[in-house]
Amino acid sequence: MTDWKAFEVESKDHVAQVTLTGPGKGNAMGPDFWRELPLVFRELDADPEIRAIVLTGSGKHFSYGLDLPAMSPLFGPLLADKALAGPRTDFLKHVREMQDAVTAVADCRKPVIAAISGWCIGGGLDLIAAVDVRLASADAKFSLREAKVAIVADIGSLHRLPGIIGEGHVRELALTGKDIDAVRAEKIGLINEVFEDQDAVLNAAHEMAREIAANPPLVVQGIKDVLDQPNRGKVADGLRYVSAWNAAFLPSEDLTEAITAVFEKRPPRFRGR
Repeated sequence: MTDWKAFEVESKDHVAQVTLTGPGKGNAMGPDFWRELPLVFRELDADPEIRAIVLTGSGKHFSYGLDLPAMSPLFGPLLADKALAGPRTDFLKHVREMQDAVTAVADCRKPVIAAISGWCIGGGLDLIAAVDVRLASADAKFSLREAKVAIVADIGSLHRLPGIIGEGHVRELALTGKDIDAVRAEKIGLINEVFEDQDAVLNAAHEMAREIAANPPLVVQGIKDVLDQPNRGKVADGLRYVSAWNAAFLPSEDLTEAITAVFEKRPPRFRGR
């Protein structure tokens, strides 16, 4: 296996474990994460020895989501006065590359089971929306928080979650940016099952992965392909639409205020401008 900066990858008995390692606090998603994610999953997809994948986070948390300080260069040119076509086109390119990174998880022919503990925020929710099965520990908390930082979520949550939890629940989470616990997540179908602690959920994920790996691999891949087929085009169209929408409309005083507030560690003051 390749030596990664944002991941650790281990495999045993046809099951791979992919662990988010940061380097940002809480496994926040910086440039290394977005560059390496599709490479990790394409490598596992091409490995004939791998039949199922467990995805988890290092430390107490799955992921704090987008590493805003590390990714701030992405937004800087877009927020400059009178951002023209050049900066907007560059932003569109970067967003679509990030979308493709998460889509590589969804497109992986090997089933992916997420074992989630602690916080799963923003980009973390985009990531688990792209896996096949989600399991969580009792301390897990989830938040589709982009609205609170003046961003329309554009990496896949708004497109994949309706098929998982229903449009009403997605609208509630996206429009409020609220946090929900593991009990609520299981109730709305975001999580298949909740376990006592981090060790228990990781063990359960591996047990399920071994069950899957014991089945005929080509049949397993066929099941996933058939289940994915009805939504594949719809999700792809939606991702292109939201990336273009954000390239056109994301620059705002509210976004500048949100990023400034993060660096100054204070609540933002939004004015709708």
